[in-house]
Amino acid sequence: MKPYNQFFVVIAFAFTPISSFSQELEVNLQIRPRYEYRNGFKELMKDEFYPTSFVSQRSRMSFFFKHEKFKANLSFQNIRVWGDVTTTSSSDKNGIAIFESWVSYYFNDNWSTKFGRQVLSYDNQRIMGGIDWLQQGQSHDAVLVTNKKNNYQLDFGLALNNNNETLYESAYVTNYKNMQFIWFNQKFSKLNLSILALNNGYQYENLDENKFKIAYLQTFGTYGKWDTSKFYGDFGLYAQTGDLAIINDKVDVAAYYAGFNLGYKFTTSFKIELGFEYLSGKDQNDSDTKVKSFSPLFGTNHAFNGLMDYFYVGNHKNTVGLQDVYSKFFFEKNKWQITLAPHLFYSSADIYNSDTLEIQENYLGTEIDITGSYKMDKNFLISGGISKMFASTSMEILKGGNSSNCNNWAWVMVSFTPQLFTYKK
Repeated sequence: MKPYNQFFVVIAFAFTPISSFSQELEVNLQIRPRYEYRNGFKELMKDEFYPTSFVSQRSRMSFFFKHEKFKANLSFQNIRVWGDVTTTSSSDKNGIAIFESWVSYYFNDNWSTKFGRQVLSYDNQRIMGGIDWLQQGQSHDAVLVTNKKNNYQLDFGLALNNNNETLYESAYVTNYKNMQFIWFNQKFSKLNLSILALNNGYQYENLDENKFKIAYLQTFGTYGKWDTSKFYGDFGLYAQTGDLAIINDKVDVAAYYAGFNLGYKFTTSFKIELGFEYLSGKDQNDSDTKVKSFSPLFGTNHAFNGLMDYFYVGNHKNTVGLQDVYSKFFFEKNKWQITLAPHLFYSSADIYNSDTLEIQENYLGTEIDITGSYKMDKNFLISGGISKMFASTSMEILKGGNSSNCNNWAWVMVSFTPQLFTYKK
């Protein structure tokens, strides 16, 4: 027996309790380097600045264990940029981190619970997703209770965060302080309908009262998708209310989102989609303290509003909002997949020139994304793409930089995802 197989067999027996029930252990590997060329990515290229390029890499190993009443997953990863440490370095910049570490228990066929570090991904991932494009991904420390039967599923989620073990209350501003959500999904013959209600508590320090307080933000709405022999599509409607924490205080929130996507399958290899998204915003001359800009919170936002990440990928929050008119052309044949996706971007609220105080056009720009992938075998996928932004002067006001510069982005990624070991009893 090969040495690495002996190692995994030892692990398998370590996971295996004394029992006659069936058990299973899987060990999976992912190595994913990605080259990027950035020349106006996320923001317009500034004059007298130069493009950059780099290679980032995700290295992830997952151990999945399944038993009669239990499932467990432990996933380690290292995220790096090639060259971020010297060739003779004795330590790594980011080290090894735990991406997932959870166990689930099945009370019966309908009820289960899952607790630990886990991915929370729902519907089209517009509000809650795993953000797999990010090399580090996104996971939460949470407890999840699930009721599932026939064509419906009901999830209850809870989370409580702190910086570390403490004796006294201290400020926690790294992330949400606590979270509660309910997600309900019902499947019909050709329609899949979901309802989400999400409550996030963000902590702030009230200096006037010399105490820590929590502002609660509620996000709620519905998502649906349908599929027939030729036509398919989806839609989402969400609203946000409650409060948002700021320095020493909190402010009211009133924002909303609407989006739809319609598709038609011409052949098994070719289909076209047409879509629109509206995320509410706030006029730049609006003196009201209320937050009117919708935030997708934990969504996989790279998959929406263009691949160059000008909007809602760590940016464009509490601003003029966005309207995105887009289409997508998909071609898939054998091991190849090619996508063309043009976007027309408009602000949802008014933009003003700070020098002339004149209102500007709400057209922000046009982005064209071309992506392709080739599946060499079941474990090996190579993909890449090129994008270009044709921006307006209104985009300059929002993002800075120069719209006359050539703003583009290109990338190539290799994904190697073998299953290293499987043990069944």
